[in-house]
Amino acid sequence: MNPADWQAPLWVVLLGFFVIVMLRANGTYWIGRGIIAGTGNTRWRRALETRAYRRASALINRWGPPAISVSFLFVGVQTMTNLAAGVTRMPLRRYLPAVTVGCVIWALIYGTVGFISWELLIRAWELNPVLTVVVATALLGSLGLWLTLIRVNRRRAGSAPSEAPGRSLVG
Repeated sequence: MNPADWQAPLWVVLLGFFVIVMLRANGTYWIGRGIIAGTGNTRWRRALETRAYRRASALINRWGPPAISVSFLFVGVQTMTNLAAGVTRMPLRRYLPAVTVGCVIWALIYGTVGFISWELLIRAWELNPVLTVVVATALLGSLGLWLTLIRVNRRRAGSAPSEAPGRSLVG
């Protein structure tokens, strides 16, 4: 479902994306609050034992509400960051403005550049599939190498993020 094909003005598409991501992000926040409030013995508790959650929790503990907003720029980070905000019981007066900014960012990216990039990829494939695969593989390989180098440098410097899930109040 490509928003560029929708028969609606751009502002309606962006508003729709904003509402969708706002509901999803806040739902994840409240699941986090529920985990701490008494569902710690359910399957949701397992989410707190993942590496992704520990990293998101460390990010929130270090940066606070701005980490929520920035998390919407990265695929796979926003869910765990919102969950960690709920688990740590980040006050709503800090969480809601941060998540609103993040949702606006996400809606703008997803509703404009995200689908333009997808259309460009499809067009590149139509023009030259082999070159498209080679370029995509090179980009993904470069990203993997970059992430590996970051990890190696953190280990050497001894500055790896805290692995303890701990509970702290942000704000």
